Amino acid sequence: MCLLVGLEPPPLGALRDALFDTYQRLMPRNRLSAPAVIVAIDERALDARGQWPWPRTVMADLLRAILAAQPAAVGIDLFFAEPDRASPTGDAALAEAIDGQKVVLGIAGLEYRDRRFPFPPAAAPVRIAAKRELALRRYDGQLQSRPEISRAAAGRGLLSSDAKGVVRRVPLIARIGQVLVPSLSVEMIRVAIDSPLLRLADRGGEYLELGIGKVNVPLQSDGSMYIYYGHEDAERFISAEKLLSGSVDPDVLRDKLVLVGITGLGLLDYQVTSLGERIPGVEVHAQLIEQIYDGNYLRRPTGAAWLEALLLLAGGTLLVVWVPAVRPWVSASLLVAVLAVLIALGLAAFRAGYLIDVAGPSIGTAVLFAGLLASTLAEADQQRRLLREAQARVAGELEAARRIQMGLLPAPRELFAHERRFTLDALLEPARIVGGDFYDCFMLDEHRVFFLVGDVSGKGLAASLFMALAKSLLKSIALRGDGEPAEVLHAANAEIGRDNPESLFVTVFAAVLDARTGDVRYCNAGHEPPLLGQPGAAPERLAESAGPPLCVIVDYPYESGELALRPGGWLCAVSDGVTEAMNQANELYGAKRLLAALSASRSSEPHAVIGDVREDVRRFAGEAEQSDDVTLVCARWNGASGR
Repeated sequence: MCLLVGLEPPPLGALRDALFDTYQRLMPRNRLSAPAVIVAIDERALDARGQWPWPRTVMADLLRAILAAQPAAVGIDLFFAEPDRASPTGDAALAEAIDGQKVVLGIAGLEYRDRRFPFPPAAAPVRIAAKRELALRRYDGQLQSRPEISRAAAGRGLLSSDAKGVVRRVPLIARIGQVLVPSLSVEMIRVAIDSPLLRLADRGGEYLELGIGKVNVPLQSDGSMYIYYGHEDAERFISAEKLLSGSVDPDVLRDKLVLVGITGLGLLDYQVTSLGERIPGVEVHAQLIEQIYDGNYLRRPTGAAWLEALLLLAGGTLLVVWVPAVRPWVSASLLVAVLAVLIALGLAAFRAGYLIDVAGPSIGTAVLFAGLLASTLAEADQQRRLLREAQARVAGELEAARRIQMGLLPAPRELFAHERRFTLDALLEPARIVGGDFYDCFMLDEHRVFFLVGDVSGKGLAASLFMALAKSLLKSIALRGDGEPAEVLHAANAEIGRDNPESLFVTVFAAVLDARTGDVRYCNAGHEPPLLGQPGAAPERLAESAGPPLCVIVDYPYESGELALRPGGWLCAVSDGVTEAMNQANELYGAKRLLAALSASRSSEPHAVIGDVREDVRRFAGEAEQSDDVTLVCARWNGASGR
């Protein structure tokens, strides 16, 4: 197992990337300086100046406006590879605007040679100090701006990134043919400080060092750098239209590294960051510049995989010595302690700028613990008869627990029998004797009814106990306050998560219906999206989520949504036991079948809606065993005056 961790197979690589993303979300980069400004060709500029591509004369005017403010350097995250169709003199005008100025143009690396650019690109000289062949990213061809425009620029920088999905690292220096080409951000810094060349030093293992003047940037052995993301910030952007119209204070751009890029909708692919945000590609360059200026680097150190294997060996050795010798709860506590130490080491290393993957050692330790525990418990096989008797007793206790659990759930028809302004009904069918699903409904005052559906992770008795705790706390919190769903879930997240040794979590959909107006305030904490039915309209899913399940992220700021039911409109909340019900062919029931069943429902009465859905799920599942609890709650607003 240690060897497997040390060799880093692809599945562990994907898990490692997800862990490193989690580190960044827990500790995003703080923006200490603001060296970069983005001049955005945004919707405002496109609306004022016409659709893209603009005539090169307009781009020349934009660059003159930027250069008039005396920036340190300008980087253009665009290509001008084709002749200007709008004006035969446009290319010359653009070349004249940037000639003799500190302007850096972009180059794209290609896997093939483009016939328009058969020769290697002109790039800043790089002095290399290395005793081995460097494993830099290599491109066979290039794409850049037209020759007359490119010749006028002070430098050319690489825009390419090989990332598919989340952009976690980008090459700061790569080869196009035999020519070393720096990234756009690196070349902008070099041009800004008038450095005649770049330096590339091999420090051994995974450590290269790129020198830009007096600044040394640590790189991985392939010339790439991990991006340490900060949150997206609108202050980085200035609309190109404001510059063209002369409404920007020159001090905003003076001595700054100015990036020019397109952010208009439909004109580019947004990049996904490790923080889960989608930002324009030009903002990635801005964040790289900030990272270099602030000196906040992330590195995967040499031999990191074998260090992680050593952590697994240390944790595994400790478990091998202690698990057979102590009681299971003590060994479980030891496992929790080992995992806590591994997590703490990973976070501490990240804070110091090193990326250490503790997910592999943690999973390996947990698997080893499970194997050791199973081996220890196998000795109890000699007492099989006593175990059968114990199982019989447990079965009786589980049946009693089931009766108690079902007794905790309200009966909406009886509870709201007198109510005419709305109708509410519910159904819960555990997959086992006891389960983790739950629902609740009660009046906050004479006009507002609070209802919710929840699902505890896991199955069986542990889930049912956690379900009872969660249900009681949610109702207590709602009745103590004003019943605002987001505030209830925020408070419950803190209360439930305080004592949670098994690290269980709860998905919850909570809503408040005002019987006077039909207005619904709701909040979804990682739960299956509810279904909305309005008279004369097809049912639809409310897919937006207010946040993660309870007990996942401490002090998460949940937010409520709102909608208005028309008379006869209904809202139906379900657990994932409905959409994830499986038939004998292991096919999922799915959201489409659920919407179809609701569309075909013979009535909008809650009991009919619930009955039609449950019957459709049974027909789909056939003889397959129910794998998860099935819970449905449906509330219909009949109008302020009743039916």
